[in-house]
Amino acid sequence: MKRQDNRADSHLAPQVEFDTMGNGAWVNQGYCASPLPLPRRISTIYNSQHHFQGSTDSMYKLDTTGPFPEEPLPEEPPSTDRSLMKKRRGCCSFIKGFWGTTLTENTSNNRELYVRTTLRELVVYLVFLVDICLLTYGMTSSSTYYYTNAMTDLFVNTGGESGVSFQSIGTMADFWTYAQGPLLDGLYWTKWYNNKSLNRGEQSFIYYENMLLGVPRMRQIKIMNNSCKVPKDFEDEITGCFDVYNDKKEDDLSFGLINGTAWTYHTEKEVKGSSYWGLLTTYSGAGYYQDLSRSKEESAMVLGELVDNLWLDRGTRAAFIDFAAYNANINMFCVIRLVVEFPATGGAIPSYQIRTVKLIRYVNHWDYFVLGCEIVFCIFIFYYVVEEILELRIHKLSYFNSIWNILDIVVIMLAIVAIVFNIFRTVKVDNLLGKLLEQPGIYADFQFLAFWQTQYNNMNAVNLFFAWIKVFKYISFNKTMTQLSSTLGRCAKDILGFAIMFFIVFFAYAQLGYLLFGTEVKSFSTFVKCIFTQFRIILGDFDFDAIDQANRVLGPIYFVTYVFFVFFVLLNMFLAIINDTYSEVKEELSSQKDELQITDIIKQSYMKTFTKLKLKREKISDVQKALQSGSEEIEFKDFRETLKEMGHSEHEISAAFSRFDHDRNLILDKGEQDRMKIELEEKRDALCTELNHLGRHYGKDLMEKPSVTSDEQKHSSQTFVDQEQFLRLVRQVVQLDSSVAGIQSSMEFIMGKLGLQEKGKETAKKLTVTKNNRDDTASDGSVLVCVDRGTKAEALSRRAADCTGAAHDSRM
Repeated sequence: MKRQDNRADSHLAPQVEFDTMGNGAWVNQGYCASPLPLPRRISTIYNSQHHFQGSTDSMYKLDTTGPFPEEPLPEEPPSTDRSLMKKRRGCCSFIKGFWGTTLTENTSNNRELYVRTTLRELVVYLVFLVDICLLTYGMTSSSTYYYTNAMTDLFVNTGGESGVSFQSIGTMADFWTYAQGPLLDGLYWTKWYNNKSLNRGEQSFIYYENMLLGVPRMRQIKIMNNSCKVPKDFEDEITGCFDVYNDKKEDDLSFGLINGTAWTYHTEKEVKGSSYWGLLTTYSGAGYYQDLSRSKEESAMVLGELVDNLWLDRGTRAAFIDFAAYNANINMFCVIRLVVEFPATGGAIPSYQIRTVKLIRYVNHWDYFVLGCEIVFCIFIFYYVVEEILELRIHKLSYFNSIWNILDIVVIMLAIVAIVFNIFRTVKVDNLLGKLLEQPGIYADFQFLAFWQTQYNNMNAVNLFFAWIKVFKYISFNKTMTQLSSTLGRCAKDILGFAIMFFIVFFAYAQLGYLLFGTEVKSFSTFVKCIFTQFRIILGDFDFDAIDQANRVLGPIYFVTYVFFVFFVLLNMFLAIINDTYSEVKEELSSQKDELQITDIIKQSYMKTFTKLKLKREKISDVQKALQSGSEEIEFKDFRETLKEMGHSEHEISAAFSRFDHDRNLILDKGEQDRMKIELEEKRDALCTELNHLGRHYGKDLMEKPSVTSDEQKHSSQTFVDQEQFLRLVRQVVQLDSSVAGIQSSMEFIMGKLGLQEKGKETAKKLTVTKNNRDDTASDGSVLVCVDRGTKAEALSRRAADCTGAAHDSRM
């Protein structure tokens, strides 16, 4: 079985290569399609239908009902095994064509196939990227920020008559002042600004637009007494010791009035809460809680009872205020948590968390458009899952040697998790809202959903970031686009070695700063803050006065030495490593031979279209010459012989003649000749116009290229030619390519036909078929067809080369 290789170097390469399938064949487990079928007819260089198929079809359309039908070739008898094999090959060919990538096809020796496959992957991936962008941005809007900002101003920045706001809370007394003043005023909006009722019963609408869901909840976490040890010297003066917060030292005993949830401990499971990461430490979801009421008056009474019975005491380490609101105008939930931490040192540290999320997804037309994007997203994920499975099946563990393949797996895994959570979130929200509508007086715990919705948004943001980075995978075939990856890859070892030295010095200064200024400067209060503060110093953001005030001697020394060694020395060494490597990479890329690029493929398609139009115009000219005999009647025999001498095939001549021979008498009378001449002239004028337009466009592109200076010519090893000579060479090469392509198709057809005719014979004999009137054919520009049925690939290649030479001489 023979196999024809693709011409990898260029589509203009005038050579034909044949190999046996057993020698040098690339076995691809992801591709099992059969080779292209043999053509059904002999085609000369003037018949370009086998190579160019597009919108500009040939002027000849074969009329099967005409008087000159083409004799069909004998067909092989049907076979069950052969039909099964065809079905299997068809399935594999579909999979290969639909999921074909540079890793599932042999593109190592075929640059054109590599670029085309990469370009197809890039187009598909850009569609996926647009879809994931629409999907991600469809889950949020600019209204989210303004909603969050409005709630922040109301509950965090607004102060009451006493001037205490949430941000200014510094003691337990300030906490109660805020809770009984600004908090209640912000939670319950039942009247207009002119003191007229909203006429909505007890339901509160914050800012007249945001419905308060359920009732707010207050919760505290306490630490047990004697959780730490008082020194003996102070045992008489200090009674009781409350350690810093630790979940193992939580107080779970009832206190105060004992009856009621505010005075009884509840586990995290009973409260259905979750842990919270505060400014000082992480707190559990358990504790003592008190739900407020739907009216402002009743809530004020509840808060008064808590204050009177000393609900907050020395053991309190954190107090939480949780509530949620819904704005139907923008279909957004705002889940708010106000936290006041009471450290063991005394005082209070306020913090807050406001999550504005979209939990009800599908309401308006835009939401349903996003739903469509989600469905397309799922289809893309299935497509890429199958693609990665095929690549893993072919390359096994070596698949993970590429960072891009690992990035593919990460993107797919994050997408699958996002799809699963999207389904879970929809079901969970429906259940929670249904329960809330049945019991409007209960606490609406949206903290869990808001937390995971935020994580879902974060995951989509990270996934979108990786998806954009993945674009470099498909544009890396371009030399310019590979500079970044090549530079980072080459200097990775140097950067790693330098990073060790850098961070030794960096962490030494971080520890020095923490020990020197940690007790007075906030930005150095923890070791983690020291690290980020030193990165800010590198960028020029620092507070030297605070450092100098904390330590007037070591502070300036620390600052000056850090800036000198880290900023002026180490950082510039880091940049020097990258600059040197980039210079080396750029120099190597400039010295490399230019490979086939996307622009080359576009130019090839352009030249093929140009050649096709030109060949069609030559066909029309040949037919016009055949009609210039001057006789009133032209018989089919004379018409056929004239065009066959010009190199046209039998079926083309029959199709052209039968199209205008309306009476089917095999004779073109005067009227039929006139109609043919008029139509041919119209088509010829149209083709000339299109050819002139393409020629001017191509010449314009050449003229727009920057001229080469004399110095560049002097230092360049390339040979420059003028425009006319270049265009002439291009035309000759294109004609030669068309000749070789015609020879290939003719040889394939004859080989297949002879193989069918002599099937069953024990020995194969050499057969050479040549056309008569070699000299006339060469002068008219036709092609000499040579056939050698030898089994040796070398002999076949040698005869193909001889045919190529003959075609070259005839066309030149």
